[in-house]
Amino acid sequence: MKKLFLLSVLIMLFALTTNAQTPYPKFLTTTHDFGSIGEDSGTVTTRFEFTNDGDAPLIIKWISASCGCTTSDWTREPIPPKGKGFINVSYNPKGRPGVFTKTISVRSNSSDQPIALQVKGTVTSTM
Repeated sequence: MKKLFLLSVLIMLFALTTNAQTPYPKFLTTTHDFGSIGEDSGTVTTRFEFTNDGDAPLIIKWISASCGCTTSDWTREPIPPKGKGFINVSYNPKGRPGVFTKTISVRSNSSDQPIALQVKGTVTSTM
């Protein structure tokens, strides 16, 4: 009797996990190279676009940049399955000559692990 009960519980758990709906953000690209930009050319911005390839609505919970020189804006409403969303990332080169690579961590309801986006380039001095 115990074996039959255990087998029933295992079958139910398997059925529940295989029917779970999960969102899945699929990015066109996760890196953007601004190339060479002047220190006084002002803030530069790029857009990372993605599709929800999962079977449940995708919600971007929060985004964090590796430094204050990088800011972001994103799709705030839930993205339905097969729907599209974006994350705009801006970098301010003022006072930061040289090569840079900045990481933007994206947390969503698709995983406990953040997705890493990167922007990079070279800031040329105006002096």
